[in-house]
Amino acid sequence: METTQQGTPQQRSTERRRRELLEAADRVVLRDGPGASMNAIAAEAGITKPILYRHFGDKGGLYAALAQRHTDALLASLRAALDAPAEQRRERVERTLETYLTAIEARPQVYRFLMHPADGGSSGEPGFDVGRHSAPLLRRMGEELAQVIEERVDLGPGGRQLSRAWGHGIVGMMHAAGDWWLSERPCPREELVRSLAALLWGRLADAGDRADGPAF
Repeated sequence: METTQQGTPQQRSTERRRRELLEAADRVVLRDGPGASMNAIAAEAGITKPILYRHFGDKGGLYAALAQRHTDALLASLRAALDAPAEQRRERVERTLETYLTAIEARPQVYRFLMHPADGGSSGEPGFDVGRHSAPLLRRMGEELAQVIEERVDLGPGGRQLSRAWGHGIVGMMHAAGDWWLSERPCPREELVRSLAALLWGRLADAGDRADGPAF
């Protein structure tokens, strides 16, 4: 018997349960940050740890699912900032930087969970293997931004390679600067946005928009 694109009732039930478990995990991460444990997540969801493993395979599988969930949301916000009307390109650049910094400031425990390892603390569990997963997240963001730049900015010959260099470089800058800022809070967010935009300006200011693409 053929199934619809939405899947069988059992598949839909499994996906719904998976979303519920991820929402429970989110609540624990918001409370405990990098110290979130499988025991705490299972307790929050009202299940045993073996059931949690059944849905995600292991702790790394759960981390990867949470990471994709939050990265999808962040990328959607960044795309919205890039697509919103703006009189000048610099305004769009600053708004995109502002969106990223606002997101990590609003949910610092989630950010720390995604980007910083924990040794397990009092839970006695090994920490999530953050290093194994955080690099692919940053790589994905870099590729997404590279595609946006390539589609919108006329960089001439070699534009694709330059777009990728800029995309990954900008993401690396945002990540490193945002990590430092969130930890030390040396200045208001708006000041950091202006500082980073000033660093990015240069050739980006001089390049024209692609004739066949949306404005940047």
